[in-house]
Amino acid sequence: MKKNIGTSDKWIRIIVGIFLLSLIFWGPETLWGLIGIIPIVTGFVNFCPLYALLGLTTSKPAEKAA
Repeated sequence: MKKNIGTSDKWIRIIVGIFLLSLIFWGPETLWGLIGIIPIVTGFVNFCPLYALLGLTTSKPAEKAA
């Protein structure tokens, strides 16, 4: 798997994912908050299958080599 998520994109995904997961406990308290797992996982593994499918990348060339 090639890295296709940049640093800022990674942290945005993690923060949004945590917010979505928090909806399980606060707010509407439904299981729809589990959708937050997806951005958290893609943020931690630095790979987004949708980006790969569309040929997109937010990582810089130096980040791809790492």
